[in-house]
Amino acid sequence: MREYATPLTVDAAALPGVVEGNLTDDVVRNAAEHPEAPALCRRVGDEWVDVGCAELLAQVRAVAKGLVAAGLEPGDRVALMSRTRYEWTVLDYAIWFAGAVTVPVYETSSVEQVEHILSDAGVRAVVVETPDHVARVSRCRGRLPELHQLWAIEPREGAGAVDLLTRLGADVDDAELEERRTAAGPADVATIIYTSGTTGRPKGCVLTHGNLAFEAAVTGSELEPLFGAQDASTLLFLPLAHVFARAIQVGCMRHRVRMGHTADIKHLTDDLAGFRPSFVLAVPRVFEKVFNTASQRAVADGRGRVFARAADVAIAYSRGEQAGKVPRGVRLQHALFDRLVYGRLRAALGGRCEYAVSGGAPLGERLGHFYRGIGITVLEGYGLTETSAALTVNLPDALKIGTVGRPLPGTEVRVAEDGELLFRGGQVFTGYWHDAEATAEVLDAPTEGTELAAGPEGPGWFHTGDVGEIDDEGFVRITGRKKEILVTAGGKNVSPTVLEDRLRAHPLVDQCVVVGDGRPFIAALVTIDRESYALWAQQHDKPADVVAALDDPDLQAEIQAGVDEANQAVSRAESIRKFAIVAEEWSEEGGQLTPSLKLRRTEVMRQAHEDVEALYRS
Repeated sequence: MREYATPLTVDAAALPGVVEGNLTDDVVRNAAEHPEAPALCRRVGDEWVDVGCAELLAQVRAVAKGLVAAGLEPGDRVALMSRTRYEWTVLDYAIWFAGAVTVPVYETSSVEQVEHILSDAGVRAVVVETPDHVARVSRCRGRLPELHQLWAIEPREGAGAVDLLTRLGADVDDAELEERRTAAGPADVATIIYTSGTTGRPKGCVLTHGNLAFEAAVTGSELEPLFGAQDASTLLFLPLAHVFARAIQVGCMRHRVRMGHTADIKHLTDDLAGFRPSFVLAVPRVFEKVFNTASQRAVADGRGRVFARAADVAIAYSRGEQAGKVPRGVRLQHALFDRLVYGRLRAALGGRCEYAVSGGAPLGERLGHFYRGIGITVLEGYGLTETSAALTVNLPDALKIGTVGRPLPGTEVRVAEDGELLFRGGQVFTGYWHDAEATAEVLDAPTEGTELAAGPEGPGWFHTGDVGEIDDEGFVRITGRKKEILVTAGGKNVSPTVLEDRLRAHPLVDQCVVVGDGRPFIAALVTIDRESYALWAQQHDKPADVVAALDDPDLQAEIQAGVDEANQAVSRAESIRKFAIVAEEWSEEGGQLTPSLKLRRTEVMRQAHEDVEALYRS
């Protein structure tokens, strides 16, 4: 199939922000209709304390008044540089209440990256989290003539940003703030999110109030078991600088889902146990790490075979359910393992979690079936920063593992002649900030007569850069990146994504990159997961330092087994013939990964040039 459209099933015109109003209407409406109901939940010491809708509105208004008193004008850009925390959401909505535009900055960004974003967006004020962030901004502040204000949530001394702005705005009139709040409409800019930059310098994606409101409206209606469930709640631990977490934040506020924040990944299990979310969201690497860690711990405790069998049964059970028939033997084993293994895994997510949402990269069929088999359905979706997050998503009652689901209501997908996926819908961005040339490369001119978005003209087709296909039921499958297709010396086109996803599923593999463009065969560079290796090394009496074991025959055999498993997904001409384990870890700090843990292929190839050459010398 070359094209598929999902009709708009919700009355978007009746929802604030889509045709009229803006995203702040959600906070005001919630306070008016459900003043005591919990909107957010913040960690105070060892306790989770609910923040009611009316209380949240009061705090957001107070902070917004401070921004007005500080001299910010409607349309001014305000940067937010912080880990995921309660204040992030308060400040985000306060910026919108003041009529300004939020520009998220990853808290791990370097001075050079910070300077580029603040300069490119013409940021007038910055709110950071820590003194270290203050220092980073200060190092480039002299080259930022438009930057006038800098506040910290946790300064080295004095009041934090929220308290300081609250005091500063004490004399601002309610009517003045309300005029500011209501001035923006659906077509006005809500945020400029800079792409994480897998290639080239990040570009600012301009998302309007209408874009994010449309996304929240259609995802909330389609994922009603998540957003509409009684006592629905989620714990955000992804960076709110990422569009995925940001869209969930807006969706939770719109549908009044209790939302908590944490950035303490080391103690995430404890936070999940205390918060007990009804659903979570994560990138595939998180799901991979949870599975691999559980597997390695089972091996270390002498229960490796039990866990492996339990995993196989969970996958078989899920595959059987998807096919419409679970064999009796599988069903009996599944009931046994549910008591012995699966219950413990569900408890690690708080015990109430039935659904998880995955995005940002391909999840893979094996992991999808595993989690569904243990009682946690992972709803994989697909989208980009340019599309306000999701374009497609699997649904609880329309699930096809291995795909990224059907287009959301009011969204169309088309497969171009070269296999590239094109999308059109109300969530598609208006363009890159001050970059008409880059915008024209990915966004066609608006199309007259469509009802997919607000206004007489709908958005043009957005060229995703991803290659994929649509099955006869409208489910979309991503098969690779258009610019990442490798062409071997023999002329074979190879998508590295399939091989990399399957190879990363091995417990000892942290990251990998498949190479072979213009080469006689396909090969791979692999890095080792330090946490999994420590358990494996103890079990097999190997050196504690992974660098000392790179050439160890047993470690090589383990990685070869992962390569063999990955090769089962492709033809012989596309298979990995040779691999090398590299000593260093690839990380965001090293420049090889984006903040959302996607591989910066160009940077890896630059840094690992000699390793790649060594693979082909023989």
